[in-house]
Amino acid sequence: MAENNVTPTLPKKCGPYISSVTSRGMNLVIRGIVLFFIGVFLALVLNLLQIQRNVTLFPPDVITSIFSSAWWVPPCCGTASAVIGLLYPCMDRHLGEPHKFKREWSSVMRCVAVFVGINHASAKVDFANNIQLSLTLAALSIGLWWTFDRSRSGFGLGVGIAFLATLVSQLLVYNGVYQYTSPDFLYVRSWLPCIFFAGGITMGNIGRQLAMYECKVIAEKSHED
Repeated sequence: MAENNVTPTLPKKCGPYISSVTSRGMNLVIRGIVLFFIGVFLALVLNLLQIQRNVTLFPPDVITSIFSSAWWVPPCCGTASAVIGLLYPCMDRHLGEPHKFKREWSSVMRCVAVFVGINHASAKVDFANNIQLSLTLAALSIGLWWTFDRSRSGFGLGVGIAFLATLVSQLLVYNGVYQYTSPDFLYVRSWLPCIFFAGGITMGNIGRQLAMYECKVIAEKSHED
């Protein structure tokens, strides 16, 4: 009888990151924080590449970070990364299409490496003209989706993110917050949507992997109980 009254030490829904975290809401917050800092780190590194190549120019009075980036860029990118990383697995659940293609951390890391490579190519590789550069980056971005995602929801969200982010960039440049050298697509560069698309796919894969890890641990704990 005494054994039947023993309360399990671990609830059935236990988070993967901290043993004391038991609610899905807290796990969601933790995933958001992890995604935020990943986005901040990538923003600092990638923005450094762009500034070194003089692709983006910020007014001198807003250059405050050690990476010569405007102070608001890393937090904005971190927030966007958190939203995108949480949105992808949520959309998968809503559509009833769980993403199962290449679901391991090694694949996610390769996806990040390819994304950094695409951004590096946009800043470092010299092309004959902007059209050639844009077509090359578009092919690379779609290749990234095909290699590491291949889901309809991933492609759709990537296109939506690229459109929205490009629109926001246009508005920021129009209002003089920053500027692009040699703009050829209204106020920005024509290859910018390709970078946003690849970035959305990359952060979506990270978010999916974190969500899958959480569900896996919850299932294991439930089975043990």
